[in-house]
Amino acid sequence: MRTVLQRVKSASVTVDGQLISQIGKGLLVLAAISKDDTEKDVESMAGKILKAKLWDNEEPPGRWKRGVAELGGEVLCVSQFTLLASLKKGNKPDFHQSASGVKAKTLYQAFFKKVQDLYEPEKVKDGIFAAMMDVALVNDGPVTIQIDTNPPKMEDPTSLGPGFDTPSGSTTSTAVDVNDLVNNMTRITKEFKIPAELLE
Repeated sequence: MRTVLQRVKSASVTVDGQLISQIGKGLLVLAAISKDDTEKDVESMAGKILKAKLWDNEEPPGRWKRGVAELGGEVLCVSQFTLLASLKKGNKPDFHQSASGVKAKTLYQAFFKKVQDLYEPEKVKDGIFAAMMDVALVNDGPVTIQIDTNPPKMEDPTSLGPGFDTPSGSTTSTAVDVNDLVNNMTRITKEFKIPAELLE
């Protein structure tokens, strides 16, 4: 799951000219469900956005000390599948990482409800899933932060590079079998030429 948090002084969602939701000081949360997400991912994300320390204390030292709940602010959640778009293969957005309609709607709604359950329901607002929403906001800062539940994984630091793959069936490799190393090493062949006169 991916979210983009924007610290705002105010934000609102309008659909077809009709105001759907609006908040004062707080967080605008754009949220996208990926095809690999589970309910555990959305619950984890709900807790993370409420704990994110995006505001300062009024008295120093106080940089990045308070979350939206400590502030008593409001939260506006907006479904936004385009956050998972990719432009790696050309100029047209690729949305293959986004969850399909039913799964996306089910998990997004579970995410929204979890945010309400963890905070004060009346302070957590929503847009309309899959609608063409006009989102207006007044930035506070501005402060904009992206959060992923499954950030890109680092390459295996124990990898020995090409020619030293882990044995079939193993998942991790913290120790290296000497026999595997020997078997994978490049064989060096030396050619010895015997002078013709010695063969007579």
